[in-house]
Amino acid sequence: MAKHLLIGQNGEMIAIDHLILSDYTILEKNWRYRKAEIDIIAQKGNLLIIIEVKARSTAYFGNPEDFVSQQKLDFMVDAAQIYMEQKNLQCEVRFDVISILFNKDNTFQLQHFEDIYFPEW
Repeated sequence: MAKHLLIGQNGEMIAIDHLILSDYTILEKNWRYRKAEIDIIAQKGNLLIIIEVKARSTAYFGNPEDFVSQQKLDFMVDAAQIYMEQKNLQCEVRFDVISILFNKDNTFQLQHFEDIYFPEW
């Protein structure tokens, strides 16, 4: 498997561990709708959280969270709306990014950015 795919998979596993330790319930991983993929769909209380995970092995070109494009956010919103329709959910939604930067010594830095996007529904 390509190195960047392994970094992404490892990042998602670390993000899930972080969320579980922070009392989130994981509802879905890698949920897809057409061109859109939501890395993690979680719940905390009555709040549905749509999470994009960005993991990188270096910050040379920028921090991982810098690579969440407007197009990606738009796709996430569209997918979140479909997910809520399919599951018949009527609740508040929050969009988060979890950024993971791996260090050469097999440690990592995790940052959880909450409420990063406010779509006009």
